Amino acid sequence: MRCPFCGEADTQVKDSRPTEDGSAIRRRRFCGGCGQRFTTVERVQLRELVVVKADDRRVAFDREKLARSVRIAMRKRPFNEERIERIVNGIVRQLEASGETEVKSHDIGELVMETLKAVDTVAYVRFASVYRDFREAKDFENFLGDMSELPKPKLDE
Repeated sequence: MRCPFCGEADTQVKDSRPTEDGSAIRRRRFCGGCGQRFTTVERVQLRELVVVKADDRRVAFDREKLARSVRIAMRKRPFNEERIERIVNGIVRQLEASGETEVKSHDIGELVMETLKAVDTVAYVRFASVYRDFREAKDFENFLGDMSELPKPKLDE
């Protein structure tokens, strides 16, 4: 692993431990060249996913973009970073388990909405307002009207 500070090609692993949910390994590394320490995260990747955009462009799946969207939707909600990571890991696992190498961006958005709906209604509404591109207050009112049948989310998981 190359050092992010000086570019040294050879760094040493000083400590490895699994993440809380066991889906990744965190490694503390040391660079012999500059003496800096840094952390890397290693995850299992079942297949290379390609996202098919609405205009038929194909781009590599970006896990961090997904995580950033979920973090924004869940900002100032009663969830810690580990819980958000478990949510993102679950979404990624579902995408990889689908067996498809190409996934439509629309399908990813719907999967995120379905997951957030089960976890936190405020995060669900926040994500939906951007994802569904509400242009008028009436669009938002219609969406909120459909939410009256939703079950209460489980905040203590």
